[in-house]
Amino acid sequence: MAKQENIVTVDKPIVVDATDHIAGRLCSKVAKLLLNGNRVSVVNCEKIMMSGTRTNIIYHYRKFLEVNSVIHPRHGPIHARRPDTIMKRMVRGMLPKKKPSGITAHKRLRTYIGTPKELGGFEKIQFEEAKITKSPANYTTVGDIAKIIGWTE
Repeated sequence: MAKQENIVTVDKPIVVDATDHIAGRLCSKVAKLLLNGNRVSVVNCEKIMMSGTRTNIIYHYRKFLEVNSVIHPRHGPIHARRPDTIMKRMVRGMLPKKKPSGITAHKRLRTYIGTPKELGGFEKIQFEEAKITKSPANYTTVGDIAKIIGWTE
């Protein structure tokens, strides 16, 4: 009977509200939940905060976008410009790359811009350790960065 309860908790997704969370800390918490076997949905990805100076963050993202294939640019790498795909890639970087546990954990991750209707009734959790400590003016949102590097809503 205890195993049935465990199966029920694994099938129910954990919904994380990413508003005013620091990106790296949030990704490490989400990666840990995924490796424990939970399905995780991250909502409001455009409101995740990046620490550091705004000009420095934008400079590094633009440099990252210049990296492409020597043979043909369409062959990759493909760079994410939407906030939800940026977040998904950040979490992927914190999971084991070649182990089956990391690959299956990444398949259990869902990221969303805003909150979809099907997740509206779920209880949303936030991580106090990952929340911003200073004024929001000291941070840059992932949505702002995405708009600068080419995301159109």
